[in-house]
Amino acid sequence: MKKPAKSLQDLPPIRVRREPPTIAEAVAAAQDLADDVEQQVEIAAGLIGLPLDEVRPQVLAAAKAKPERAPERILSTGGTSRAPRTVIVERRTRPPLVVERRGRPFDGRR
Repeated sequence: MKKPAKSLQDLPPIRVRREPPTIAEAVAAAQDLADDVEQQVEIAAGLIGLPLDEVRPQVLAAAKAKPERAPERILSTGGTSRAPRTVIVERRTRPPLVVERRGRPFDGRR
């Protein structure tokens, strides 16, 4: 025997759990979104819901701790007869891809 289908009115309301980001998470997100420190402060404060004055020291401390990305040097062992080699890994950013949207070519007929 089948159970009768429950209607939406019989079901309990859906509970949504909201967890605001931590200060470290908000600062990391702000650093990825903006280069200017003041913009980072505004973004982080908006994400957390705190005043700008409380967030500013955290953003400034994180800006000092985050150095400019430099090439990484990785030492690898070449083997027993070879000396270790230095491999330089450089990261390059790609220019943004711009796609033009065009309509159909006009052929003059209707």
